[in-house]
Amino acid sequence: MFGNGKKWERELGAAVDELVAADTLAFGGVGFAGTLLPVTEAYERVSAALDDHPEEVRRQLDRVLADGTPAGRAYAATLLERVDPAAARAAWTSLRDDPGEFTTFVGCVIDRETLGTYASRRLAA
Repeated sequence: MFGNGKKWERELGAAVDELVAADTLAFGGVGFAGTLLPVTEAYERVSAALDDHPEEVRRQLDRVLADGTPAGRAYAATLLERVDPAAARAAWTSLRDDPGEFTTFVGCVIDRETLGTYASRRLAA
């Protein structure tokens, strides 16, 4: 999915930047047309990079957890579950009191919720 050499690093950086600034959490298509949001496409690019570059992606996820919006941190903790489940659980635990809000999409259903509520549900799952 990412190019060779320094190009993949730039592409990964751009996708991570999109996650850092995310205001919406959507893991699939949204609306009646099932359109993928740019942030969902960025999430998928970062997820795909985990297979070939797990250490670099892990470092980038730490950056999103530190600097990201509430939605960005939710994306990062979700991705972290694939490479380091214990670190993901620690991330979700640290986020469960976070009052920051974001928009969620599940198909055609749009909602708002706090990162803390979302994190608590992930921990309970």
